[in-house]
Amino acid sequence: MSWHLGRMAALDFESSDKDPMTARIVTCALILVGGGLPTDPREWLLNPGIAMEPGAIEVHGITDEYAAEHGQVAERGVAEIAKAVADVVAGGVPLVGHNLGGYDLNLLDRECRRHLGDSLEGICRAPLTQVIDTMILDWHAAPFRRRVSEKQGAYEMKTTAQTYGLGWDNNAAHEAKYDALMSARAAWHMGNISHLPREQRPEWVQNLRNGRGPYDRFDDLAGIGVEELHRRQIGWAAERAAGLQEHFRKKDPTTVIDGSWPLIIPAQRGDDV
Repeated sequence: MSWHLGRMAALDFESSDKDPMTARIVTCALILVGGGLPTDPREWLLNPGIAMEPGAIEVHGITDEYAAEHGQVAERGVAEIAKAVADVVAGGVPLVGHNLGGYDLNLLDRECRRHLGDSLEGICRAPLTQVIDTMILDWHAAPFRRRVSEKQGAYEMKTTAQTYGLGWDNNAAHEAKYDALMSARAAWHMGNISHLPREQRPEWVQNLRNGRGPYDRFDDLAGIGVEELHRRQIGWAAERAAGLQEHFRKKDPTTVIDGSWPLIIPAQRGDDV
């Protein structure tokens, strides 16, 4: 069975700042979807225990005061989330999310180390080998997309959703549950397109520039299982990071973009817990 037709666990976080190595979890959604079974959602609100950056509050709308009053103690909330993710991993259900390997899993890994004294993979008792990152898939399959506007990036969740015909609700966006579900839906559409005959793929796909011949990058998503897709994403993430690093070094020659995926080992960054 193709990777996009089975059960998935959609995962998304809202947090206290943009750096997964220093951010704290504020909200989390883990939603089991697909595979011919009912949707099974779980959500958490945590008190991060630190002041959130104003930009983060502007995105998710949760104030320090609200999180302190209504959120779980961070250690307990992180433990519950980590256990839920570990159960999913043990059950062989792939994790899906947008920028999941670039942000969300690293945020959770860091919180596990901070509050639970173990890495995410340590708590799962297994390496993460079934991760579906829709940002990486979209970037690989549909490269060279331009920014929509100064404020809307080429491969952010909103752009990906709109590209694959999912629409976007600005009022619901940046709630963990909404973003998680949109990532799962985007993954399904990418997988579906990749399994269509080339002449039946959407016109925008057939017109893609990709540097390798007519609209063939979606072929790289077809006819494989989740673990093979995971393995390919490791290479694609490294390729994307190298390209971004080259681009940003035109302005700042010291720029370093880590291409590790889906987890960055903290020692590589030299961050404090």
